[in-house]
Amino acid sequence: MQTLKAKIESTGHVVGSFVNTASPVCAEIMARAGFDFLAVDAEHSPVDVPQAFSLFQAISAGNPQCAPLVRLPHTGWAEIKRYMDAGAAGVIAPLVKTRTQAEEVVDAVKYPPQGKRGVGYSRSNGYGAELTEHVQADNDATFVCLQVEHVDAVSNLSDILSVPGVDAVLVGPYDLSASMGLTAQFEHTDVVEAIKHVHHTCRAKGIVSGLHVVQPDPKVLAARVRDGYGFLSFGLDITFLTHACRQGLADIQSELASDE
Repeated sequence: MQTLKAKIESTGHVVGSFVNTASPVCAEIMARAGFDFLAVDAEHSPVDVPQAFSLFQAISAGNPQCAPLVRLPHTGWAEIKRYMDAGAAGVIAPLVKTRTQAEEVVDAVKYPPQGKRGVGYSRSNGYGAELTEHVQADNDATFVCLQVEHVDAVSNLSDILSVPGVDAVLVGPYDLSASMGLTAQFEHTDVVEAIKHVHHTCRAKGIVSGLHVVQPDPKVLAARVRDGYGFLSFGLDITFLTHACRQGLADIQSELASDE
C-alpha cells in the first residue's frame, strides 16, 4: 500500500472524506469509490474505539489503498494509542493550539525513538504476527495532521509546525471563524487572511496544507488544489446522503411537473 505521504509526494495532493455515521457499509462504499483516505470522525459523532475498529476494517476491505484515519475526540495520549492500535493509519488532531499539544500528539502516534507509543499485540501489527517489522515501518508511514481551528493556533503556528513528525495541517474554518467572533463568516477579511496565513506558513515550512471542503462542490475543491493545498477532505457521508436524497426528490418532482 502506498502511504499518504508517498501519494502527496508523487501527485501533489490527496482527496479524502469523513465518516460520521457508525456504518461499516457506508465506510466500505466510500472506500470503494476511490478516496485516498477516509477519516472516521470520533470528534463530532458518537463513534467510539470499538466502532472505529470495525470502520477501519470496512475501509480496508473496500479499498486497501484508502488510508483509514481518525479525527480524534481530543488529544489525550491514552485515547490516541487505542485508535492507533485499532488500525488507524494516522490521526487528525482537533484544536491544537500550542507546540506542547503538537508534541503530545506525535509522541502518542509514533513508537520510540520518535515517540512514546507503547508496543503491544494489536490489529495494527497483525495481532503480533508482524510486530518486529511493524514498529519502524509504522513510524515511517503513519500520518499526523493537526487541525488549526483557533485564533491562538494561528498565533502559535510557527512553533507548532516546528515539531518533528507533523505531516500536515487541516484548517477548521467553522471553529476558527467562531474563535474570532465571526462564526461561519468565511468571506470576512479577517477570516480569509487567517486562512491564507496558515496556508502560506505551512508551505514555507514544508508542511502539507489542508482544507475541508464541507459542502461537496467539485469546483471549490479543484480551486483549492490549484491554490496549492495538498490534503483535501471532500464532504462527509451525511452531506453526500443529504444531497443525494434532496436532489433525487427534486428531480422526481421536476420530471412529474413536466407531465402537467
